[in-house]
Amino acid sequence: MSKPATQPDIDAPRTSSMAVPVAGQHAVAPTRRRYFMLLLILVATVINYLDRVNISSVAPFMTKDLHIDKFHMGMIFSAFAWTYAFALLPAGFLVDRLGSRLSYGLSLVTWSLATAAQSVAGGFASLFGLRLAVGLMEAPAFPANSRAVAMWFPERERGLATSVFVMGQYLGTALFSGILIWIAGTYGWQTVFVMSGAVGLLFGIGWFFWYRDPLKSTANQQELDYLREGGALAGNQERSRFRWADIAYLMRHRQVWAICIGKFASSSSLYFFLTWFPTYLIDERRITLLKAGFFSVMPYVGAIVGILLAGSISDMLIRRGHPMSFSRKLPLVVGSALGMSIVLANVATSDGFAIAILTIAFFAQGISATSWAAVGEVAPKELIGVTSGITSFSANLAGIVTPTVVGYILRETGSFHAAFNFIGCVALVGTLSYSLLLGRLHRIELPQRAR
Repeated sequence: MSKPATQPDIDAPRTSSMAVPVAGQHAVAPTRRRYFMLLLILVATVINYLDRVNISSVAPFMTKDLHIDKFHMGMIFSAFAWTYAFALLPAGFLVDRLGSRLSYGLSLVTWSLATAAQSVAGGFASLFGLRLAVGLMEAPAFPANSRAVAMWFPERERGLATSVFVMGQYLGTALFSGILIWIAGTYGWQTVFVMSGAVGLLFGIGWFFWYRDPLKSTANQQELDYLREGGALAGNQERSRFRWADIAYLMRHRQVWAICIGKFASSSSLYFFLTWFPTYLIDERRITLLKAGFFSVMPYVGAIVGILLAGSISDMLIRRGHPMSFSRKLPLVVGSALGMSIVLANVATSDGFAIAILTIAFFAQGISATSWAAVGEVAPKELIGVTSGITSFSANLAGIVTPTVVGYILRETGSFHAAFNFIGCVALVGTLSYSLLLGRLHRIELPQRAR
């Protein structure tokens, strides 16, 4: 496909990623536009997860006002994942066709409107329906994130860049969880949804103005050269037609299956914290609202440390000459194995010990969340969004299963003990998948006939 004359030809051969000065001239330093784009992705992810989890912060108040029992609240928690999971595959295709700017911008605006609408929910049915809508509209977010990072970052920086945007799923909750609980208790749970929706809507409008793919951005030619030579897909303009045969081809690869299973396992822990954790603190541990706001932050801080540490170490191993496959797989295996520690919460006799155990478990989940970097390494360059959609679909099946199973356990037993055992067993399955099934990571190439 020919490129517009006004755009730099990033695919043209280059002698070096560094500008070579001509006599009497100074070398032109590469711009760092990619870091601004990463900041935009991080903020968007913070808002994305704020609108996913705000319902868990208001659940103790909402259940009383709307007379919803724990089993039905578990169904409401899972409603988001029903539409989100099943919309991920078409959303991934949409991202590959429209690009990250348009698909993410539309997603931001529409899910923010659905979030604000939850403030007028009057019972189980209306709240369940609105959570379905939020899940549907958020589906393009992570495929768009994965595509943007693959476009903007070379291989040796991609692990940390992925960690930064994935950090957003913990950062928003760590920063705002206590505040949301306080707002719900002081001004009513409806206010939480109105404020969350307004923030997302404003940023969604800003996204259209600020985000660009590399070739359409203000990055100079030196930065574009640096991206291309480092393995970024900055110049990839290919747009594939949707083919079920491509899906079948991807699913013939053990890499895809192993990542799907592993992401389901780590997401089981994630969705517990996103949904039932505040209820555990308030109802099971009998912690006051003030302490609950403080304690609820600690596991998210642990997860932030885990994701940044894992991404940094993974990139460092690559820079020191270790194989990419080993460098990306190590945090997946370690994080999944450490995630089994959540079962120790069952023997915690003090609030402090329980929070320490759960912080370690969520730290482990943060480590294993670097699986997004692994997706970026194995996905065919024509199908980054679709591959991200497939693996994210598996991850978000945990969003259907975990909240519902935990809600059922609570209704039948009145305790979180069996719930922690369930999550620990799933973590074991993820460990086995990453360590035994995954094999060597490498980019999947589409057959020539499918290009």
